[in-house]
Amino acid sequence: MPVPQFDYIAPKRVDEAVAALVEGGKETRVMAGGTDLLVKIRHRMLFPKRIVSLKQIEGLDAITFDKNTGLTIGATALLADVAAHRSIRRYYPTVADAAQSTANVQVRNMGTVVGNLCNASPSADNAPTLMAMGATVNITGPTGSHRMALDQFFQGPGITALKTGEIVTSICVPLPPAGSGTAYYSLSQRGKLDCSAVGVGTMVTLKGNRCMDVRLIVGACAPVPMRTLGAEKMLIGKKMTDTLIRKTAQAASKETSPITDVRASAPYRWKIVAVLTIRALADARKMALGKR
Repeated sequence: MPVPQFDYIAPKRVDEAVAALVEGGKETRVMAGGTDLLVKIRHRMLFPKRIVSLKQIEGLDAITFDKNTGLTIGATALLADVAAHRSIRRYYPTVADAAQSTANVQVRNMGTVVGNLCNASPSADNAPTLMAMGATVNITGPTGSHRMALDQFFQGPGITALKTGEIVTSICVPLPPAGSGTAYYSLSQRGKLDCSAVGVGTMVTLKGNRCMDVRLIVGACAPVPMRTLGAEKMLIGKKMTDTLIRKTAQAASKETSPITDVRASAPYRWKIVAVLTIRALADARKMALGKR
């Protein structure tokens, strides 16, 4: 089946890309790596009249790290580069693991972390960990630039907070505080070849073995990657014992609202949320205790 025809524009600057988006209106799409967009076009799920590629914009593929300002991942930085980056593997190992767990090697060599987020799939592998770590997105549009918390960015399946003409130019992740630990677990039918049926990302901050702060994010079990606030409250100020972790995991499962689809049934998802949450919290606790 032939691919629907569209105009392809490859601007050299961000302001040119913004102008092309504004001119094209709702029938224009942004492309970073294209691993999601082109599949949707080929399967006739989208019929854009114009595609604006960000690949030719210098600097958008940059990955930078500073101990004061944290990590910045540009819009066209590849998943494979994020997974292999030395500073990310040292200071943000779970961010690297989530990128490495996304799809397969072919997709990771073309796809981008920012593109994965802008696709706004509830099952996006990179969203739970980045949300748990308090990441923000840098957005540029017709009225200028601004920053938005990632947990406010997702509005629904395939829907983001981006307005007409706006582009995510990068994502920023603060340096994890002392005594913190992170973890991400996901499960899918065919290993990492298809979308996750469930994903759980977390960051905990400990003082001794007492939980001072925690963010627990579940993917693929609600219209957007969701923070389980009720489960988090069970841990704050308490010792992270195995028993408390199991109770917290059950509470996190009850907060979700999964559906039954081709990847998994809703009852199965509820059970797996609890299982993966136990593993994620236990691993994050272990990492946090190792950082004291």
